Amino acid sequence: MTTPRTLFDKIWDRHAIVRRDGGEALLHIDRNFVHEGSMFAFGALAREGRKVRKPRQNFAVADHYVPTLGRERGIAGVTDPEVRNMIELLANNARANGVEHFGIDDPRQGIVHVVGPELGITQPGLIVTCGDSHTSTHGALGALAFGIGASQLKQILATQCLWQKKPKRLRITVDGALAPGLSAKDVILAIIAKIGTAGATGYAIEYAGAAIRGLTIEGRMTVCNMSIEAGARAGMVAPDDKTIAYLEGREFSPKGAHWDQAIALWRALPSDGGAVFDREVTLDGSALAPMVTWGTSPEEGAPITAAVPDPAAAASADRRARLEQVLRYMDLAPGTRLQDVKIDRAFIGTCTNGRIEDLRAAAAVLKGRKVSVPSWVSPGSSAVKRQAEAEGLDRIFREAGFDWRASGCSSCVAMNGDIVPAGMRCASTSNRNFEGRQGKGARTHLMSPAMVAAAAVAGRITDVRKLLTQ
Repeated sequence: MTTPRTLFDKIWDRHAIVRRDGGEALLHIDRNFVHEGSMFAFGALAREGRKVRKPRQNFAVADHYVPTLGRERGIAGVTDPEVRNMIELLANNARANGVEHFGIDDPRQGIVHVVGPELGITQPGLIVTCGDSHTSTHGALGALAFGIGASQLKQILATQCLWQKKPKRLRITVDGALAPGLSAKDVILAIIAKIGTAGATGYAIEYAGAAIRGLTIEGRMTVCNMSIEAGARAGMVAPDDKTIAYLEGREFSPKGAHWDQAIALWRALPSDGGAVFDREVTLDGSALAPMVTWGTSPEEGAPITAAVPDPAAAASADRRARLEQVLRYMDLAPGTRLQDVKIDRAFIGTCTNGRIEDLRAAAAVLKGRKVSVPSWVSPGSSAVKRQAEAEGLDRIFREAGFDWRASGCSSCVAMNGDIVPAGMRCASTSNRNFEGRQGKGARTHLMSPAMVAAAAVAGRITDVRKLLTQ
């Protein structure tokens, strides 16, 4: 009798070429994405006189350095010479190695973790890598996806293989149905608040349960995207009918007889009944409320109905010292209701929440309203931007007072002038809120797109459910 296996184990076993003691295996990599930060790996290859081993399995996407303003002029609109050099270097490296390149002028350009799925490059059962920690996003389609470093990227470019130590398996089950006003961002922030930023260290997470199955593929991407913020090596959701429907007809999806063969493979991927996980965590999705972070770590979050914690109530001296430091940086007093915290900026975008579903949710809140703080939105890809404009969402954002920008990572990593000034407080859909993430001295509060829209209108963190019922 065959031993029941998890989704993770099925993919790992299928890709392990060589195994050695300590749980390590040489894995075949199906898809590898590179962005502007890949220059060191390409440079190392060039010095050794090597080329990319399997160009068709590698894809280059300009996203980290491309500006979100002035994009109508393409590369000519990039005024910073260092930034321009990074964008051009990626194009040159891709061209020299025969790698498909989605550059600044390509209509398919966007943030790599948005572009991969929407083009059908990401598929169930594949191992996907990229030199970016939020590669876990691609696991939403039933792939095993994880970030890599420069030396690992060089190994993949040279061999299309990578040595990896097998992580343990963690299943996080979110049952119940999400209430109106709740989204995938609230789910993952609640998970991280429960288990902590080190709660999944050493594990690959499989998300399961009715609330997860109820999410769209885009919602699942949001959840898997922030798996790394819980310390996980990867985050995954088993493929289902929604996955198949999402991928059908996309540019790089299988066609004809290959499509039928792919579906047969994908349907065999979900974890078998009786498959054993090393650890289990459960949440009641129906009991969740909109989440918002108050500190400088994704685990420092709470329901919108809560208040800033008091360091005096901490369980240890170390924890008390940590909370005191966090509240000093965030300029928050213990006991302050989260709904009373004023904001200075609002931002919607990133690989976490820059998809069309996210823009629709925010626009639903903004329609007929005006923002009270400087606000901007950066769609996750050029395709998302075009779709939003076709649906008239850009008009809703503009009429509300939002700046409508191009796709890119700038506002998440404080690039190209997309910076929150020191001392300013930003309601943001991004994935990280550590000190200085959006600019030196900037204070970031993570929340869903709908919650950011509500905060932009109210000028303070607010419960979006109140606006949805008005």
